[in-house]
Amino acid sequence: MGACLAVSSLASCASCLCGSAPCLLSSCCPSTYNSTMSRLAFSFLLLLGTMVSVIMILPGMEEHLKKIPGFCMGGTTIPGVENKVNCDVIVGYKSVYRMCFAMTCFFFLFSIIMIRVRSSKDPRAALQNGFWFIKFLMLVGITVGAFFIPDGIFNTVWYYFGAVGSFIFIIIQLILLVDFAHSWNQSWLEKAENGNQKCWFAALLSVTILYYVAAFVAVVLFYVYYTKPDDCTEHKVFISLNFIFCVIVSIVSILPKVQEAQPSSGLLQAAVISLYTMYITWSAMSNNPNRQCNPSLLSLVQPSSPTPPPGPVLATPAPSVQWWDAQGIVGLTIFLFCTLYASIRSSNNAQVNKLMQTEEGQGLTADYEAATGEDGVRRAVDNEEDGVTYSYSFFHFSLCLASLYIMMTLTNWYKPNTDYQAMQTAMPAVWVKIGSSWLGLAIFLWTLVAPLVLPDRDFS
Repeated sequence: MGACLAVSSLASCASCLCGSAPCLLSSCCPSTYNSTMSRLAFSFLLLLGTMVSVIMILPGMEEHLKKIPGFCMGGTTIPGVENKVNCDVIVGYKSVYRMCFAMTCFFFLFSIIMIRVRSSKDPRAALQNGFWFIKFLMLVGITVGAFFIPDGIFNTVWYYFGAVGSFIFIIIQLILLVDFAHSWNQSWLEKAENGNQKCWFAALLSVTILYYVAAFVAVVLFYVYYTKPDDCTEHKVFISLNFIFCVIVSIVSILPKVQEAQPSSGLLQAAVISLYTMYITWSAMSNNPNRQCNPSLLSLVQPSSPTPPPGPVLATPAPSVQWWDAQGIVGLTIFLFCTLYASIRSSNNAQVNKLMQTEEGQGLTADYEAATGEDGVRRAVDNEEDGVTYSYSFFHFSLCLASLYIMMTLTNWYKPNTDYQAMQTAMPAVWVKIGSSWLGLAIFLWTLVAPLVLPDRDFS
């Protein structure tokens, strides 16, 4: 299914170069809706920019570029280049900043253009669902222009933009996880009612217990490796508070009144949120500049090196910035899951739909007969003639925030130092992540108690 969707996205780019009609589908793929195809295509552009950023930050990339005669500044001259390429900018964190700056501008521009689009009959909807080749050229053009931005204040200012945007996107990630957990729980409960009840309830219970055990083990490991008896007070507070908050939301989710108002709520959702909260806690502690409280993951799994023999102490070069670590890999994995889920989601949860500005609607696949034309060619079904199924503007704003989140994740939330030539860890990143975990837990708690606080409103 995933391969077919990817092929469909590529096919849409090839077949709808300048058209606004529903794009053609590959014959091997199931029929789907125009709204889903458009979201997948825009997500593909975001993932393409992410892959380019990953390549630019790969270890050793700068050295390989400098081996090209006359390509980088300071090398020998070759016709047409003449030492005008600054290899320090097109690789490393500076390149990631510029690539993500281009993606942010691209999606923010579409977010502004698509404000208050009500249906596919709006002329702007054609720009949303077609013209893929032109949009690709727009993204390439903005990217090329971004690499001409000079160093200096840009790096520091864009770091703070990235921190704020990533804070908001982490909240969106948690909302999507809440939605996924609600859908997951509801799906298995329906299968239990219509099929083997014991089997499905056992599966539901097993997954819930597994998630809670993983979250509890994480708390224990945090206390062992990320705290010291006489130090790391912030970490002790973070771990303790988030553990207590997770216990509170778990208890609230199974209260009789909450169960009566929200029959689909349960411990599975609370378990998913608790595990994600532990991940955010670990990610925050991993950005603490105090290395006594923030050991690298490699030092935890490898024995410490033996004590060197007595003798003269030789100067060692300063360690280089470590871009790739477990925190970044896990962050990218969750990002990919949330991006794909945001593209194909069809939620039945009214509160989450209001938060995400989407409608309770159709799923991924469409009716086969409606999707097949008289000529036998399969096309995406336009399911938005009467009204859009999601907010175009909010969707692009989410991708805009996702671009900033990718920037901060790939650069490990490091902050450019005062001379803009290196990176360093900073406490603002710690507080941004911890604050987002607290706000995310508050949002999840609200989805549980909202029907009780506001009984006159429909939260079905």
